[in-house]
Amino acid sequence: MLIEIPSADDDRLADYVRLRESSLRHSLEAEQGLFIAEGSKVIRRAVAAGYLPRSFMLAPRWLGELEDVLAEHPQVPVYVVSEAVAEQATGFHVHRGALASLRRQQRHSETEILAAARRLVVTEDIVDHANVGAIARNAAGLGWDGLLLSPRCADPLYRRSVKVSMGAVLTLPWARLSDWGDAISALRQADFTVAALTLRADSIGLAQFAAELVNRPRKVAILLGTEGHGLSQSWTTQADVAVRIPMRPGIDSLNVAAASAIACYALAE
Repeated sequence: MLIEIPSADDDRLADYVRLRESSLRHSLEAEQGLFIAEGSKVIRRAVAAGYLPRSFMLAPRWLGELEDVLAEHPQVPVYVVSEAVAEQATGFHVHRGALASLRRQQRHSETEILAAARRLVVTEDIVDHANVGAIARNAAGLGWDGLLLSPRCADPLYRRSVKVSMGAVLTLPWARLSDWGDAISALRQADFTVAALTLRADSIGLAQFAAELVNRPRKVAILLGTEGHGLSQSWTTQADVAVRIPMRPGIDSLNVAAASAIACYALAE
């Protein structure tokens, strides 16, 4: 259903207004149960993963590229806009010129993930959407089974998270932890070895920990904290082992997304 929209003020574009302003988007998306996919590849992955589109907002040059996707949902409105109108509505330069609004679904629970996974990434209070997206992409790409997030972590389905993950958050099982305080005990009860990635003085090298797992393979959950403060003392002290990525003098640590990639690669089954 192609509908040409000549003005960014058109109410039909409400799902796409001010996408840059995360605080505003959080309330809108929570109330209306939507999320935004940006770029033709991510839109394809979202639809293929079973998320139902509410609408599409496309520059004319993308109509042919996404023709088959649009044909699968003939009743969903396709708002055809110029790239200038798209920029005015969203508040940033939509260089790919392709956006879709899709219905949110919570597909996995903490309990289901704990029961099914052997390799888990667990994040504590990571509030940067790009980092959450990158961590999800790393975990999915390196064969990990799921992602658990503390209650205050950024939204994996926020536009920036979805974009940076290249759609990985749409297929990787993830859920929010129901109780931050009981998270580590829940991991232990599910038979995970809990490894805190931290610069603590008594931490062991990542390679040493990986070698130990070869001799006694077990389910592993790796804990990642914020870049500024790292993991909380509570989570660090509750972990079974403290693990570090050895660094050269003068550099104390890596970006948390980069650290997640190294850890996921080193500890993959």
